[in-house]
Amino acid sequence: MLDQWMTKRVLITVKTYPTPAWKGGEVVCAAGITSAGEWIRLFPIPYRLLDDPSKFSKYQWIEARVKKAESDIRPESYNVDIDSIRVVEEVRPDKGWATRKSLISHLMAKSMCQLRADRDANGFPTLGIVHPGSIERLRIEPTQEEWTTADLARMAQLRFIDNGTRQPLQKIPYTFYYDYRCDDPDCGGHKMSCTDWEMSESYRQWSRKYRDKWESAFRNKYEREMKEKNDTHFYVGTVHGHPNNWVIVGLWYPRRLP
Repeated sequence: MLDQWMTKRVLITVKTYPTPAWKGGEVVCAAGITSAGEWIRLFPIPYRLLDDPSKFSKYQWIEARVKKAESDIRPESYNVDIDSIRVVEEVRPDKGWATRKSLISHLMAKSMCQLRADRDANGFPTLGIVHPGSIERLRIEPTQEEWTTADLARMAQLRFIDNGTRQPLQKIPYTFYYDYRCDDPDCGGHKMSCTDWEMSESYRQWSRKYRDKWESAFRNKYEREMKEKNDTHFYVGTVHGHPNNWVIVGLWYPRRLP
């Protein structure tokens, strides 16, 4: 039943950078794995408006009341009763993320090409985690430096919710892409944007700290280390309203073990 609320326990693995929205002013898309071991997408979430005890981080178990999203045909998509979100516990990154991997490994796809083919044939999954056989490069492409008039109108709703006390959402003036080949032997290559909150937050912090030298630190973490030091995987998902478009919604990057 579409209108039936239920309580689910979810390990959060994905949290995207906020985007302006008519419902909520600004929202994030979160995703993760239920206690039954299935993908779930929680959207939209006005994350910065949540009370502090409800503000979850990646790799925390939460409990919340959810129901199947009526306006989103993606089978993993659920709406959330925001007031019901409760953080339960954290899954630590000890021993090369061993516990995290034990919870996620059964969902790792054979390749991005196979994941796309399965979705095209069956309509699902629209979420997954894939291994990039080789990361060719990280692209940093300039985009608009300021919010559009429509974006500002969406975010203006927040003034009536928080009395203007919240810091305005910073526009990230770049789009970050990975060029990579997946583990499919016939892969022709993928270019996918990355909307992970952590990546955007790194830009925000390092552009203030290093000013015009931020790109060096950024590439060290998100390009060199991802290619050379980490057991890198990409969390991927389709875009609401553009079901054939896949983006990287989160990064998995434990250090490679000897």
